[in-house]
Amino acid sequence: MLSLRRKTHLDLPTKNIGLISDTHIPSRANKIPLRVFEIFQNVDFIIHAGDLVELRVIDELEKIAPVLAVHGNMDKTEIREKLPKINMLKVYDWKIGVIHDAGTLSANKTLRVVQENKFNAFVYGHTHRSSIKWEKDVLFINPGSPTNPLPPFITKPTVAILKIDKEKIQPKIIVL
Repeated sequence: MLSLRRKTHLDLPTKNIGLISDTHIPSRANKIPLRVFEIFQNVDFIIHAGDLVELRVIDELEKIAPVLAVHGNMDKTEIREKLPKINMLKVYDWKIGVIHDAGTLSANKTLRVVQENKFNAFVYGHTHRSSIKWEKDVLFINPGSPTNPLPPFITKPTVAILKIDKEKIQPKIIVL
């Protein structure tokens, strides 16, 4: 469990968390699009929801802010050994869970994981399609893919931002 407790940010009323997934570098793109760095330039933390394919993705993102990541189904053994399947970040009293493929858990098991861990938000990837869904008081969010959006629907490259203060979490999908 990581906690957002950098002294320089303790007095700020709002924390900004960048969400990214399914970068697939270098198999489907050579590098993270520059627009991602522009969008994330003022974030306090970044969550990567898996399918990095190479660990250098974390190194690149850490030039902006600290990164919490999980491995995905396309990540090789090296990444699977370094990154967990599920992880968590706490901001103020909000608990944000992250997994690559929420579909690997049954709907009931996903809800059980969310409830047992008392997650207020659950970040996932895998589908390459952005999504925001509130279920009761829990936010389920998929930032999509900045490098490889997938059909069948017409989709564009996306990332997401969570604006978090002591009172609320506000999600936003951003088209690159």
